[in-house]
Amino acid sequence: EVQLQAFGGGLVQAGGSLRLSCAASGFTFDDYGIVWFRQAPGKERVGVSCISNSDGSTYYDDSVKGRFTVSSDNAKNTVYLQINSLKPEDTAVYYCAAGSCRQSRPMPYDYDYWGQGTKVTVSS
Repeated sequence: EVQLQAFGGGLVQAGGSLRLSCAASGFTFDDYGIVWFRQAPGKERVGVSCISNSDGSTYYDDSVKGRFTVSSDNAKNTVYLQINSLKPEDTAVYYCAAGSCRQSRPMPYDYDYWGQGTKVTVSS
């Protein structure tokens, strides 16, 4: 059974940092990419970053470039999303999903396997 668990969210002041984790199990980790989405209150779910566990290639949405860094520890079947210089507009529930990582914005309908989400709240 494919399982993804996202954790690491919390309440942070603007300018702070967080590291989110996505722990995966139930599939061959190296064969998949892990994608990070976020969904702000009242808004659609948006793909912000992904990493291919087969070749290490990454993607970042323009809105997060320079502040978000995605990395993978294949030995631990875990992907991390380091978020620096947090802004109030980063407030959202962050989800990880398993599937392809392409050099274009990931779309939610392309992914079948999802974690439960972890909430990030940034205070101004």
